[in-house]
Amino acid sequence: MLVGATLYAFEIPNYFAWIEKRTLSLSGIKKTLAKTGLAIAYFNPIWIFRHLAFIKLFSGNYAQINGNLLRIAFWSFLLNIPISFLANYLIQNKVKLDWRFIASAIFSAIMAVYYALSETIFQ
Repeated sequence: MLVGATLYAFEIPNYFAWIEKRTLSLSGIKKTLAKTGLAIAYFNPIWIFRHLAFIKLFSGNYAQINGNLLRIAFWSFLLNIPISFLANYLIQNKVKLDWRFIASAIFSAIMAVYYALSETIFQ
């Protein structure tokens, strides 16, 4: 909760605002795909690794922050692409900018469970 209320609460709304500015000149399917793709690019394997590393850090399991965690994050990301594509499409293209952080936070809370379980799934 600490990371979500500080780092993510600052990072994510700013990134979503950047996506909005970056795609202003686009329209139609190009804009839709660009916004969705840029959102997926943000929540990449490195982001998942960082999220898992925070879990390890706050649980006192520092030694488990290693290359294996990055491998798990990579596979977690790959399997998550269809769900992430749909969710980020909806968030970026159907939700107003002022509400995107909330929508993303709800999706992220669900995905946080998946990321935590991904260690067990992809061991």
